[in-house]
Amino acid sequence: MNELKEGGKAPAFTGTDESGQKKDLKSLMGEKGLVLYFYPRDLTPGCTTEACDFRDNFSRMKKQGFQVVGVSKDSLKSHQKFIEKQELNFTLISDEDGSICEKYGVWQLKKFMGRESMGIVRTTFLIGPDLKILKIYPKVSVKGHVDQILTDIKALEKK
Repeated sequence: MNELKEGGKAPAFTGTDESGQKKDLKSLMGEKGLVLYFYPRDLTPGCTTEACDFRDNFSRMKKQGFQVVGVSKDSLKSHQKFIEKQELNFTLISDEDGSICEKYGVWQLKKFMGRESMGIVRTTFLIGPDLKILKIYPKVSVKGHVDQILTDIKALEKK
């Protein structure tokens, strides 16, 4: 697993968005940065709650100069359904081969109800326009997560 650190360079990647377009890290950036969040699966309760929270606060993020992008191993078709059903207003990247998840160290051994399996550990990276990692949110708890990111973005502005 890659050990990424705050202040370090965000790993470059190219992925495919929900419309089939190739996007690289730089092209996904907002004016002041990017909120890059990794989530386990489209259309599951926790992931839907998280995505809808980003959707509902998207204009606040944009106002702060940050773009929002979600990444999972789901297919383009799954992402399209998820966006349509939840009326998501931001980009989802399909990482079917897991290469982006590997680069960001979010593909990990997970334990659930006594069983172990590999999966995406819900993680968010706040990335600056210089492609440096401003903040890492490991093992995210969905409730209050977006508010915390917005608080941190405002705090960064004051530095």
